[in-house]
Amino acid sequence: MHLDDYLSADATDLAALIADKQVTAAELLALARQRADQVDPKINAIARTLDDVADARAAEPLTGPFAGVPFLVKDLAQEYAGFPTTSGSHALVDDVADEHALVTQRFLDAGLVVFGKTNTPEFGAKGITEDDLLGRARNPWNLAHTPGGSSGGSGAAVAAGIVPAAGANDGGGSVRIPAACNGLVGLKLSRGLTPYGPQGSESMFGMVTQGVVSRSVRDSAALLDTIVGAPTCYAAYAAATPARFLPDLGRPPARLRIGFTVSSAINPNPDPEAVAAVEGAASLLAELGHEVEAVDAPHDDDALARDFLTIWFAQLHGQISLIKHRLGSPDSAFAADSLAAAEIGRAAGVGALFAALENVNRHIRALDDFHQRYDLLLTPTLAKPPLQVGSVDTPPLLQRASRIIAKVHAGKLLNATGILDQLITENLGWVPYTQLANLTGRPAISVPLHWTAAGLPLGVQFVGSLTSDGLLLRLAAQLEQAQPWFHRYAHLDPALTA
Repeated sequence: MHLDDYLSADATDLAALIADKQVTAAELLALARQRADQVDPKINAIARTLDDVADARAAEPLTGPFAGVPFLVKDLAQEYAGFPTTSGSHALVDDVADEHALVTQRFLDAGLVVFGKTNTPEFGAKGITEDDLLGRARNPWNLAHTPGGSSGGSGAAVAAGIVPAAGANDGGGSVRIPAACNGLVGLKLSRGLTPYGPQGSESMFGMVTQGVVSRSVRDSAALLDTIVGAPTCYAAYAAATPARFLPDLGRPPARLRIGFTVSSAINPNPDPEAVAAVEGAASLLAELGHEVEAVDAPHDDDALARDFLTIWFAQLHGQISLIKHRLGSPDSAFAADSLAAAEIGRAAGVGALFAALENVNRHIRALDDFHQRYDLLLTPTLAKPPLQVGSVDTPPLLQRASRIIAKVHAGKLLNATGILDQLITENLGWVPYTQLANLTGRPAISVPLHWTAAGLPLGVQFVGSLTSDGLLLRLAAQLEQAQPWFHRYAHLDPALTA
């Protein structure tokens, strides 16, 4: 098998070739590494290689639907036994996992050959992947731009052809944002469907879900089938397990009523490319026989953003405090931005956290009211094309000030300055559409229907009601058939990536 053949196949194709003994797992692993050697020095997608364990695994008789297919897991909440999961933090560089995360074990049970871990910002805290420890990941469609975050390393690796799919997770858009930035498929599943632990409990009060980014809908469906399943003894509750996604993928959805909007209180003037992405998707949906109409946003996204960040900052404060207690890590082991956000969360107090969690019910009811009239909500995934790398760097002076503020516990003073408004604009202004699904626990998918005039992907998002995960995948498959995208991957032509 040649590299061009590898790049033109999805994970399902590769698994079939191995099953037919046309290629071996070791040969596929060599091709994945060959592609990584070509492109990873440019995109910085892979944070750590797992060479010896991958070689040993590729030599074993593997079973499962993806037996022998090369794969990458994210260096955040997808622990691989015997190696650190840094979560992008200097504080965790020596924190070796003594067992696999449950999601990693399910990937392995599916027969995948994990040969590396992908780049992520510290604690997955940003929609970009630019980190003090792991460095800047870059978009393979144009190296001057971000691949998104926090699963940006996974998104870049898949878009560049290192692997056809990779592990990801989503607490505020971290599957869908990289999918949109890199021209990929990314589904955030309904709350409770994917495993967590055993290293810890559900992150962000259940708002984080495990998943993948991929180039084909069938790969996403089949890979999600491998990780969605009966709860383990570690689970706090048992969510109703849906039927398998892959068998129904070829059954187009019945006529759907879809409301679309680009409206955002956070970003009242989304980029024309984001508007064009949604308008193009709406036209395609109408051609396919669906009922599509413009609607007002079903929720107050500014209020939702405040609740989301209040919860996120409180969670980050707790996470950093636990790491300090467990490992004795000093403040210098954490990024200044993380320390400042954690201090804001500490200073806001338990009352603010409780109020934000209570407000989640209001957002759920607003979205449910919408779904009484429409099957799906269509938005851009991004309010603007992928940002330029370094464009949202915190200035060095402000980083030093952040460390001082965190050290002297001056978060209340910081909150009094109105910094939350600034953080909402700077951090969520280009991605104001994705947090809704996390707070409400609903499924949402980003599909690559639009490329900008400059050649950058900009996906569109569908948000569904509870248990509509399979419907979202079936609609994505219908769209993929009508407007194919799998043939597009980033070649990293120097003329296009200067």
